[in-house]
Amino acid sequence: MYKDSRNLIVTASNPATIELLDAAVSAYLGMRKDVSDRTAHLVAKDPECALAQCLSGYIKMHAGKPEAVADAAQALKRAKQTSATGRENLHIGALEAWLNGDLIGALCRWEEILTEHPTDILAVRLAQFITSYLGKSLDIRNSVLRVLPAWDPGMPGYGFLLGCVAYGLEEAGEYESAERFGREAVKRNPEDLWASHAVAHVMEMQCRPQDGIEWVKNGQKKWRECGNFRRHLWWHSCLFHLTLQDYDGVLELYDREVRAESTDEYLDIANCAALLWRLEQADIGVGHRWDELAARAQSHIGDHLFVFADLHYVIAVAARSSQANVAAFLNSCSEYARSENRTQAQVMKQVGLAIAQGSVAHRNHQYSRAADLLLPVKDLICRVGGSHAQRDLFEQMLIDSTIRGHRPLVARTLLSERVAKRPCDLWAWRHLASVFEELQDPKNSIEAQNEIDRLLAVQRAEPNPAL
Repeated sequence: MYKDSRNLIVTASNPATIELLDAAVSAYLGMRKDVSDRTAHLVAKDPECALAQCLSGYIKMHAGKPEAVADAAQALKRAKQTSATGRENLHIGALEAWLNGDLIGALCRWEEILTEHPTDILAVRLAQFITSYLGKSLDIRNSVLRVLPAWDPGMPGYGFLLGCVAYGLEEAGEYESAERFGREAVKRNPEDLWASHAVAHVMEMQCRPQDGIEWVKNGQKKWRECGNFRRHLWWHSCLFHLTLQDYDGVLELYDREVRAESTDEYLDIANCAALLWRLEQADIGVGHRWDELAARAQSHIGDHLFVFADLHYVIAVAARSSQANVAAFLNSCSEYARSENRTQAQVMKQVGLAIAQGSVAHRNHQYSRAADLLLPVKDLICRVGGSHAQRDLFEQMLIDSTIRGHRPLVARTLLSERVAKRPCDLWAWRHLASVFEELQDPKNSIEAQNEIDRLLAVQRAEPNPAL
């Protein structure tokens, strides 16, 4: 037994394994493109290291693909054949629970690890990742804040921990603190994509498009060794351009950065589907961009590893595939919703299926039906996982359905709730102004337009020079 860089005991055949393990974990935390290669090298050098096998399995599970799940199952099998400490056995149990679709069981094991070993940075990040896909915004914050006092700023990985703190605070709505922690994390490690992403989220939620555009532009110079998650940062930049109604800028970034290549990663597809839908909602033509995306998405009809991914696949398939393919996808979602003892199946049953059906209805211009499907699950949308910014697609779809479905009173209520939560949201104010016009309410329409003009003057200003 040896100790890693954070003084945790690791079962390994020799000290070289510890160096390789630390490097592989750092690559995972840094979202580096070489993380799979580093982990494969680690496993090849010491196949009897339980944590090496668990890390390999975790990375496969992150891919969200059935073939990767099969590889993760092999890693679990090998991990079970190793000698392991109590902490390592909990990691093995977490991987097994995740493979069995028991996300809550996996999370409980990581939290159990962190109770006794709060400096297990791998468990910290994994707990935050899965918590985000359970839609528990406050727990995303609380999980990492619980371990923060046990860390020393000089400890390896402390910067990555701060990035996790930043994202947790942002999802909990504590934007000023989130930005402070995120900036400190990036200062310590400019290549920390997760921390950069947390700051971008703050700027999105605070409606600071110019700051956000500049933040992503400056940060991308440090992301050359990072994997596909860098495309998600460019997705954020596109959201900022959308706020400013710079649609040419969105399309240019889409082609150059967000979809520079036709990948099959679920997050890449989700990024693109969300952007193309938003552009079309703004009556901007997107050409043939849906065609490639739909072809990729329809190959995932039976995956059902994350409801979040399923819903974006459905949106892409409904945009361009045949009605038969759309029906097959919805039937597959419905069948999955009847599965037993799988965390995501329950999410599909309670909220995912309604959103999937609502998305198809919206695509088919059946806006009243889309509203009927989405309204009852409005307060459950958080359960599909992802961030506030990512789930906003479904809130916008609901509001758009009520507007196009000629339900202005419902739309007014939903938009009023939205501006109460996000008072600087230009998208909401623009739609609220149009709803007031339809309701022949000139006083509130003028006030809404005045607020739009005020916000535009602020948001089109030069970015903060501190960026």
